[in-house]
Amino acid sequence: MKASNMYLHTLREVPAEAEISSHVLLLRSGMIRKLVSGVYGFLPLGHRSLRKIENIVRQEMDAAGAQEILMSAVQPAELWQESGRWYAYGPELWRLKDRNERDFCLGPTHEEVFTDTVRQNVSSYRQLPFNLYQIQTKYRDEARPRFGLIRSREFIMKDAYSFDRDEAGLAKSYQDMYDAYKKVFDRCGLTYRAVEADTGAIGGSNSHEFCALSEVGESEIVYCDSCDMAATAERAEFKDAVMLQAEELPLQEVETPGTKTIDAVAEYLGISKDQTIKALLFTVYRGEDAKPDYVAVFIRGDRQLNKTKLINALNVPDFAVEFADESAMHEATGCVGGFTGPTGLHDCMIIVDTELVAAKNLCAGACREGYHLINVNYGRDYKADLIVDLKLLQEGDPCPVCGEPVRVARGIEVGQVFKLGTKYSESMHAYYKDENMQEHPIVMGCYGIGVTRTLAAVVEQHHDEDGIIWPMAVAPYHVMLVQVNMKDETQTALAGRIYDELTKAGVEVCLDDRDERPGVKFKDADLLGFPIRITVGKKAGDNLVEFKLRREKEYIEMQTGEAIAQTLERVRTEERGY
Repeated sequence: MKASNMYLHTLREVPAEAEISSHVLLLRSGMIRKLVSGVYGFLPLGHRSLRKIENIVRQEMDAAGAQEILMSAVQPAELWQESGRWYAYGPELWRLKDRNERDFCLGPTHEEVFTDTVRQNVSSYRQLPFNLYQIQTKYRDEARPRFGLIRSREFIMKDAYSFDRDEAGLAKSYQDMYDAYKKVFDRCGLTYRAVEADTGAIGGSNSHEFCALSEVGESEIVYCDSCDMAATAERAEFKDAVMLQAEELPLQEVETPGTKTIDAVAEYLGISKDQTIKALLFTVYRGEDAKPDYVAVFIRGDRQLNKTKLINALNVPDFAVEFADESAMHEATGCVGGFTGPTGLHDCMIIVDTELVAAKNLCAGACREGYHLINVNYGRDYKADLIVDLKLLQEGDPCPVCGEPVRVARGIEVGQVFKLGTKYSESMHAYYKDENMQEHPIVMGCYGIGVTRTLAAVVEQHHDEDGIIWPMAVAPYHVMLVQVNMKDETQTALAGRIYDELTKAGVEVCLDDRDERPGVKFKDADLLGFPIRITVGKKAGDNLVEFKLRREKEYIEMQTGEAIAQTLERVRTEERGY
């Protein structure tokens, strides 16, 4: 492709709305264009890279035995009501009505549609197992779209769904997809970790999230260098501290004026924060038209609440849990903002973290302004409606497997695999008959890759201060061929010969034949980030060119034939991505 014929518009200035490198560079390089908040179009170069990622995904899915189909993005509400997710998915579900007032949604995912398709055609064990996938545009009405393609309202996803007879079959399908995902992300040039993850709104019994490591990632990963433990922070279990045996001391109320925080009360009483109880107050909605319930959560004062664990314990969608209005909750339950404890509450659910049960003689709010209780003990002074691990595992906390300190990193979620089990097949009656004509629910798995998010993750990991540094497998073009002087016939002839030879050999070449200053061309070459740059300049008459890898600072002067040979070798060896 000749640059003079390309729809190519690069920017010198950083776009005002861009916050992270991938967003900045994809906009500046003219690869994406913002339409409205969270919605982007792909221009020619961006679309080329997007198609390459799609093709890598498609090749690995096909190799793993999955079959590609394409379903509608518009889904009838009846299917979501049947599965129970019409309400549970929450405000991110993009709902709409047709002219007949029938409810639909724009699909954020396709469990219901695939289950409905399969239940209409599968009735016998002989038809199982199989795996169906699609690469399609998805929609989620994000409250706060951010970081360009990292969190957007419209995006391209590969979603696959496996259908098996039993758990053993699901285990094999799950492993096949897990292995295929590793190949996909290896080929895309990503540095990533696969970690245990929460199943969230998708549901199921088990899940792994594939995270491209990045400081701007929204996923927090907790891992241990001493064993194989690795999980998202929201999924990670917490190993309770060993409590020393102690005699229970008499309960006392003490005055603690102005001490509305854990730090303040600990300092005022001269105790450590691990001797205090922290209260967190929530409003919980248990149905679309249900009145809110109040929930008081208690954890040790030096711990942080893992809200995902709380949501799972309550068995409600994440949007159904909000921090309570303390004034309104005070009238209903007797709580007092900054001075709430578990001993003086009424008409609310009390949830206690597991670590508090064995702890002795702690300090908690007295549900009275300016007062706390000391020597508070579980069982004697208060009881819980629910006892569950609610703690967030943080840097330096003991590993729940081996006890060594854990480490924390951040990552961009680019893929996730789920063992759905019979969650959808039972609710939607997708059954098969075995050899004895007995009915059983089909055992399902689902597997997603964020294609557009993977594109952003690649740029986030592969760039420098000058622009993108594309891995060969997903670069819009393999080579940027720069002709320095468009009026020099010798340069034109040599650039044309190189272009023809490489193109005939299957190499993707962009020939920058624009009538621009050399500095502009080199700046754009760095910004666009194609893996190889060949410059045809003053020594074209001597058959000499400059050969430069984008990931390296220096160029090498070499004979044209050698430059062509090196290009062919690098494209052939690097394009597979591993």
